[in-house]
Formats: sequence, C-alpha cells, structure tokens
Amino acid sequence: MKLMDIDPFNGIRTYHHYDHQTDVTSIQRVQNVEPILEANKRLQNTDHEKQGIKHNWWHAAMIPIMVIEKWLVEDGINAYDPNDIKAVKKKLNDPEWRYLRTGRGKL
Repeated sequence: MKLMDIDPFNGIRTYHHYDHQTDVTSIQRVQNVEPILEANKRLQNTDHEKQGIKHNWWHAAMIPIMVIEKWLVEDGINAYDPNDIKAVKKKLNDPEWRYLRTGRGKL
C-alpha cells in the first residue's frame, strides 16, 4: 500500500494497492468522517433548524464525501445533480442515514 495523496481540504487519503500475485491494482480513498458526524449530532440537539426556517434557509445535512461517492457507485445517486434530489432526500429520510441529518424534521 502506498499513500498517493492527502487532500488538505477534506482530509481524504488516497492509497494505491498492488497485488503482485494477481497483478491487480486498486485505489482506495479514506476519510475520517467522525468530525462531520459529531457536528451533525450537535446540530440535531439545537434549535438551528427553526432559526434557519425563519430566515428562509434550511441546513438539512452534512454528508461526507465518502458517503456521496458510495451512493454514486452503489446506487447511481449523484448528490450534486439536481435531478437526483428526490433520491437524496429519500436516503436522508431513511433511518439508516439519519446521522447525516442536522435536524429532526423530514425532508
């Protein structure tokens, strides 16, 4: 395993793996998502959601890039594509992904 890159903005580390026996190369991306999840948990326990709605905005979620990539690869959902907003909302409303939400209401 060889470290190829560290993104200073989001901390994503990119590793190159090469298996000499099988002659297979793979790339692995790793992100420490704990700070994002902890921030989401803190926001879930505040009234920031109500304050945002009063001022015409709603901070609904913070989604780690690794989760965005997982959804794209496994489910074909592009969180950056406005055409996929319904699928993103469905994911965020699913109890399995609740920890990505910054509020308690349904999207």
